[in-house]
Amino acid sequence: QVQLVDSGGGLVQAGGSLRLSCTASGRAFSDFAVAWFRQSPGKVREFVVGNRRSGGTTYYADSAKGRFTISRDNAKNMVYLEMSSLKPEDTGVYYCAAGRWGRILTIPDDVDYWGQGTQVTVSS
Repeated sequence: QVQLVDSGGGLVQAGGSLRLSCTASGRAFSDFAVAWFRQSPGKVREFVVGNRRSGGTTYYADSAKGRFTISRDNAKNMVYLEMSSLKPEDTGVYYCAAGRWGRILTIPDDVDYWGQGTQVTVSS
């Protein structure tokens, strides 16, 4: 059984930065494709950024390009989301996600495992 735990959310002013973390138990992240999704109030869960495998291609939602970065630390079994130049519209619950190795995870149906979510609030 794989469990993902997200952390690092909080309140930040527009233009600020934040780093989210995700740790996995039960399996190594290197066995999976990983991604971050978010869900804002009243909206569906949407893809933010993903990585098919360690050292592989990273792909971004248009809203995240140039501002967000996903990274892995296989030694620590962690995945991170570095966010900069944050905007109020980035507010939402952010979820770490893992799926079949090599897969491009851009829709929730492709995800096998979810973190519990961490709240990010960007004030204007």
